[in-house]
Amino acid sequence: MSSFWSAYIFILTGISLVGLLVLITVTRRMKDPGGEGAETTGHSFDGIEELNNPLPKWWLNLFWITIVFAVLYLVAYPVGNWDGLLNWTSQNSLTESQIAHDRRYGEIYERLASMPVEELPGSAQAMRIGQRLYEDNCALCHGQAAQGGYGFPNLVDDDWLYGDSGETIRASLVNGRRGQMPAWGDALGAQGVRAVTEYVMELSSQENVNASLASQGKALYNASCVACHQENGTGNQALGAPNLTDDIWLYQIPGETVRSSVQFTLNNGRAGNMPAWENILGAERVHILAGYVYNLRNQ
Repeated sequence: MSSFWSAYIFILTGISLVGLLVLITVTRRMKDPGGEGAETTGHSFDGIEELNNPLPKWWLNLFWITIVFAVLYLVAYPVGNWDGLLNWTSQNSLTESQIAHDRRYGEIYERLASMPVEELPGSAQAMRIGQRLYEDNCALCHGQAAQGGYGFPNLVDDDWLYGDSGETIRASLVNGRRGQMPAWGDALGAQGVRAVTEYVMELSSQENVNASLASQGKALYNASCVACHQENGTGNQALGAPNLTDDIWLYQIPGETVRSSVQFTLNNGRAGNMPAWENILGAERVHILAGYVYNLRNQ
C-alpha cells in the first residue's frame, strides 16, 4: 500500500476516535437535574416529554470499552503499512488452515487418488467428497443437478463432446477445454449459412426441412465442416466437435428454434471455455471430482 493511503487510513481512524472521545466527554459532563425542572428536548408524544439527560453510566462505559478495544485492535493487527504487534496476516492464516486441513485429510485424498477414476464410484467416501467438490466449484455452470444449460454441457446424459471415459473426464478437469467453432458467416454468406443450416436440420431428422436448400448445404458442409464433424455428422471426440445427428444442442438459444440457433452458431462461431482446475483444486481433488462426474453418466 502506498504511503499516502496508509497515512489516509491512520488519519481518518484517528480523527474518528478523537471525535468519539470528545462526544463522550461532553455527554458525560451534562448535569442530570431531575425533578420538575428537568430540561427537555422539546419532543413530546401522548403527553410524555423527552428529557435531555446524560447517558446512563452503564451505556457510557460500553462506549469507553469499545474505544479501548479499537485502540488495542489497531495496535495488535495490521492497518495500512503497520504490520501490527501480532504480525498477523490473512495469507498466513489461510496457509495455516490449509496445512491443518492437509494434515487431517491428506491420507484420505492420497488413498482415493491412487484408485482408477472408474473405480471411485464404488467408494461412498469418494462420492461424498466428489459431490461437495462439485457443488462448491461446478454447480454454478453445470447446475445443482448437473443437467447443464445454455452453453454448459449436461453431465447426466450420454452425449459427451470429448468422450465419457474416466481419463477424458479427468483430462477435461486437469487441462480445461476451449471451444474452437469458427464463424462461417463471411465465408459462406447469408445464403450459404441458410443452406448449411437446412442440411444440419436434415442430419438431425428435424421436421419441415427445405430439401432444396439442404441439397445445396450438403455440398458446402462437405467442403467446410467434415474435417471436424465428419461426413455423417457424428462429430469428433478427439476435437470436441459435437454430434449433429442426435438432436442435442449445447447452444440452443432459450425461446428460439433449433434452426435459428444453428444459424446463429454458423454466423458467429462458438468459443466456450472450460477452465483448468488442477492448479485450483490440486491433482488429488481433481481426480476424486473426475470419479464423481464419471458416476453422473447416464443417470
